[in-house]
Amino acid sequence: MSQGVQSAGTEPATLKPKNRMAKRAALSALFGSTVEYFDFTLFATASALIFGQVFFAPLGTTGALLASFATFGVAYVARPAGALLFGSLGDRIGRKRTLMITLNLMGAATFLVGLLPGYATIGIAAPIILVILRLLQGLSAGGEQAGSNSLSLEHAPEGKRGLYTSWTMQGTALGTLLASVVFIMISSMEQSALMSWGWRIPFLLSGPLMLISLYIRKGVDETDAFLETKEARNEAKVPVFEVFRDHWRSVLRVVGCSFLAVGGSTLSVFLLGYAVGTVKIPASQMLIASVVAGVVGLVAQPLWASLSDRVGRRPVFTGTMIAAAILWFPTFGIVSTGNFGLIVMILCVFSVVASGANAVGASMYTEMFPTKVRYTGVAIGTQLGFLVAGFAPAIEQAIQGQGPGGWLPIAIFASACMLVAAVAGWSGKETKGMNLRKIDEVAV
Repeated sequence: MSQGVQSAGTEPATLKPKNRMAKRAALSALFGSTVEYFDFTLFATASALIFGQVFFAPLGTTGALLASFATFGVAYVARPAGALLFGSLGDRIGRKRTLMITLNLMGAATFLVGLLPGYATIGIAAPIILVILRLLQGLSAGGEQAGSNSLSLEHAPEGKRGLYTSWTMQGTALGTLLASVVFIMISSMEQSALMSWGWRIPFLLSGPLMLISLYIRKGVDETDAFLETKEARNEAKVPVFEVFRDHWRSVLRVVGCSFLAVGGSTLSVFLLGYAVGTVKIPASQMLIASVVAGVVGLVAQPLWASLSDRVGRRPVFTGTMIAAAILWFPTFGIVSTGNFGLIVMILCVFSVVASGANAVGASMYTEMFPTKVRYTGVAIGTQLGFLVAGFAPAIEQAIQGQGPGGWLPIAIFASACMLVAAVAGWSGKETKGMNLRKIDEVAV
């Protein structure tokens, strides 16, 4: 009898530290992804509104904008290299140690962008250094999200992996939101001040954000799942070889699912530039609309993630991607009217829908791979898929038609990418009811 009482009292005491660490891991994922996407969204917004004039002015208005969009895209070339490097490190030396490196790299590169002189000051060196710093951002981003997902998922309580892992994506939404808010604040500055020094303020803020995130991440333990697979990890001395030999189907599936990121780059870069440059909507209005939509997405994402813990990853991911594919047409149509109230409404609707796949993808991709190569598999798959997203604004700028219906080719392109993601998501196994050991056994 006394043994039964002791056992009943011991179990909660044993679970409490694990639950605390699960929450700490989720918080670490939130802040790490916030820094990553704060930095990335800063660059995206500046690419549409600032960098063309500051770094590429000799190319003329159209050429400068295209060069600025291409610079935004070069990070996505570096991201697969970062996935190979940091994915392998994460599966060999640990998720936590690797994530400390990626966070430092991202924060330092973004901070230095804020200190970089423009073309008028140092000439051709300015855009060259900008591209180098953007490449360093890409290397970091190639390993950050997959590592955060792995760390959160492996610490999460059974039955709540979708919810806990989604906090990585909460960070992406929060970082995007914060960057937009900061740009709204500085956009009211006098144009000459904005172009000379005002735009630098958001980039310099990435330094303090990085330090806070490092403090939180330092307190997260390595996961039991990782520590328990030491022998398996010794066998997979080069995780990338095993990923492509034994899990290539899952890699291709994640590549296809990651086409969903075209939605984010189209909204944050091309649509912003289109609205301001073609429709002549004030930049501040579009940024405000983006902020409102971002808040709505923050509320919706945990709800979608919790739903995936009950009904499954596949139906939530696929259903929301199909809906997003349809929504591109009314989204562009409404933005083309210039009606601010309708623009806020359609962006909020799009945010609610797209946040479903965004939230669920974090756990769905991560559950496609066994523990010993999880970091590598997710990193490589997502970053190869993100290549399309990185160059989507430049592609869309090139295919834009003339006249009032010039947005139609862009809507078709973005919609097709959403449908590719939907098909890829549905093609995988349902993993919401499996424990991690079972996933290690069946992941193919």
